[in-house]
Amino acid sequence: MKFTAIMTIIFSISISLGNVNAQTNEIKISKLILNKKEKKVFSSRDSSAHIYIDTLIMNDRSSLQFFGKKDVKISVGYAEIGHRVFISGIAGKNNASNFDLDFNFGKLGSLYIVARGQDANNGMKTDPNGDAGNINLVYNAQSVVPQTEDKKGKNYLHTDVNPGGLRVIPTSDLRNIYDQIKRSAPGLRGVPQGQIYSGSIGKEGKVTISSK
Repeated sequence: MKFTAIMTIIFSISISLGNVNAQTNEIKISKLILNKKEKKVFSSRDSSAHIYIDTLIMNDRSSLQFFGKKDVKISVGYAEIGHRVFISGIAGKNNASNFDLDFNFGKLGSLYIVARGQDANNGMKTDPNGDAGNINLVYNAQSVVPQTEDKKGKNYLHTDVNPGGLRVIPTSDLRNIYDQIKRSAPGLRGVPQGQIYSGSIGKEGKVTISSK
């Protein structure tokens, strides 16, 4: 009986650990090169992603995009970043991804890291205004040092952790609701799931930039 009980516990723990591992997508890439305006999209079913990249070269206006990821961790041994390069992430339900980045910049033109909450759209989307994500960037102090003041200067880094709802206009939002109800059967059945959101702004994210 004791042996059976012990084996049951071990089996249960193994299943639990398997589920945890399945939720995190770990990817190792020796060299990733993105041409001008090229997009690399990560959209697996895992709720988080950890990307290890030995060498990352992103040419002008290229982008790394994450969908359905609550937490994104990117570790880069050596990076060459062109101009107006983007890294962005959406977790779902209008919320943005959290970014934990470790970069060794060999070249940096201008990099935009976007963890912005999305706006709700009454009458179309049923989720409220989204929360922004948090951005934590650690860079190698012996490499190129990013600056956040002069967007036309070299080595520019921009972060966006604005919440959803900042761009919502109440009058147009109400008009969408009224039109949706008018075209539907009596009651609120014309609004998805019968839900109307107040337009409250989501939660603003935090940015931390440090060297190592």
